[in-house]
Amino acid sequence: MGQSLVKNYIHITFSTKQRVPLLHQPVQNELYSSIGGICKEMECHPIKIASYVDHLHILCLLSKKIALMNLLEEIKSHLSKWMKTKGVELSNFYWQNGYGAFSVNPSEIDKVIAYIENQEEHHKKKTFLEEYRAFLKKYEAEYDEQYIWD
Repeated sequence: MGQSLVKNYIHITFSTKQRVPLLHQPVQNELYSSIGGICKEMECHPIKIASYVDHLHILCLLSKKIALMNLLEEIKSHLSKWMKTKGVELSNFYWQNGYGAFSVNPSEIDKVIAYIENQEEHHKKKTFLEEYRAFLKKYEAEYDEQYIWD
């Protein structure tokens, strides 16, 4: 085969350190724009980005030229520095150490977009902890509870 064909849709989620509720307006829209810019720069087409007060969701098409870990490292390090410039209350801003990243079937993209768009409504019923555990169960991901919530 003379060409490399790749299409990996990835749903990424991670929280603020210790799930401190710091992701509010007006920072949210700027945050999404910055994430979208980083994704585009790294050739990872952003599809949907949204957050709730303590965590973030990104749906993107992962570039065949970059490792997922490198994308997350760039997003988290750049945005930690950026968030700290957005006010005194954010001067000690940090993301959690880890992240969740789950492949998405192309036939379910619209469902994932709707899920990400409805974070406010969704979290009236379920905490991020409950949401994340449900992802881990759905994707049959093995994990050690003591390392998930640093």
